[in-house]
Amino acid sequence: MKAIVVTDRAAGTAGMTLVERPAPDAARLASLEGANYGDVVVEVHASGFTGNELEWPSTWIDRLGRDRTPSIPGHEVAGVVTALSYGTTGLSVGQRVFGLTDWTRDGTLAEYVVVEARNLAPLPGDVEFTVGAGVAMAGLTAWQGLFDHGHLLEGQSVLVHGAAGAVGSMATQLARQAGAYVIGTGRASGRQTAVDFGAHEFVDLDNDTLEDVGGVDLVFDVIGGDIQKRSAGLVRAGGTLVTVTGPPEARPADGPAIDFVVVSDRAQLGEIARRVRDGRVRTNIGTVAALDDAVAALNPTERTKGKTIIRVRP
Repeated sequence: MKAIVVTDRAAGTAGMTLVERPAPDAARLASLEGANYGDVVVEVHASGFTGNELEWPSTWIDRLGRDRTPSIPGHEVAGVVTALSYGTTGLSVGQRVFGLTDWTRDGTLAEYVVVEARNLAPLPGDVEFTVGAGVAMAGLTAWQGLFDHGHLLEGQSVLVHGAAGAVGSMATQLARQAGAYVIGTGRASGRQTAVDFGAHEFVDLDNDTLEDVGGVDLVFDVIGGDIQKRSAGLVRAGGTLVTVTGPPEARPADGPAIDFVVVSDRAQLGEIARRVRDGRVRTNIGTVAALDDAVAALNPTERTKGKTIIRVRP
């Protein structure tokens, strides 16, 4: 099968290479000898890639700290189940699915991928594969940050950093639908995008004063650094700062700071898919490229807007 692999951490995305790799052995997977209970083989139709995943240790080493290169990156998938491991239940061969793959296993920038069935949810027939791949990581990250960790409630206010990006635009939509007042941030060029996705206000981090926002109940941070530190001071008593950038560098004076790693959740994926179908949630996809063109697409010469999706099959 065709797959994108990485072998050199220092090279980053520029070190990506399109190669031929063995496809998963479906017959062995389904046998007692090769059983890895709960796995399925997915024929990948569309794959997402998170920009900083080549910085993640899990891209390069397994859970025991052993080198696993050449590894296949990409952990957002939409496709069709082609085989089940011994004893797997809950999905069927031929079913359209989407979700996330394990961080320490080969990923989705390939024609096939082996995934734990519990990490996948059915993808409705009227939702395109590119949309499924584009919404899986962004949707789950936004949902878990806002509701599981941020406990956002109707009538509260939330400061969403990177509101024009893939995750930020999803957080903006979900927060607005929950009845929150949404203040988005980002570069000036992202103002209209953030507003179009539902932000009530927008702060240009290069030219506006962040502190003019006043107090908020929740900060959803995808930036870290100085912006995160300044944002912590804006959280009202009892409020929360939630970040995906690693251990928080600052905390609110009277409230928690929580960093988290997104996990796949079938029920949440199902809810996100329902919102996509009824038009309440839109994906923020910029470029869609074929697998043969993935290396170039993931190494753009100019800054791109929206998430890049790799269409593995037409």
